Amino acid sequence: MIIYNVTANIEESIEQEWLQWMRETHIPEVMKTNMFLEAKMSKVLVEEEMGGVTYSVQYICESKSKLDEYQIKFAPELKSEYEKRYRGKFVAFRTLLEVIQEFK
Repeated sequence: MIIYNVTANIEESIEQEWLQWMRETHIPEVMKTNMFLEAKMSKVLVEEEMGGVTYSVQYICESKSKLDEYQIKFAPELKSEYEKRYRGKFVAFRTLLEVIQEFK
């Protein structure tokens, strides 16, 4: 299993609008691709020196090949929409994590 983690630091002035758009539009559009099993959004509880508010969205994918397919077929358009809407008001980075064991 692969976790595709997207961490975004956004300007405080757009936080509520951004959260609404992520919940109602962006994350549902990503999930409609059927490339991910589930998604979780978390607020990072550490203050950044650069300011802003930081969130992490973790998309759970069954395999690296599924994630690669998402990156080729769907990610460019979805990232473009995100960039157009919030250009200059966020910084984001992506991390790939391979789940090696789960503990419950």
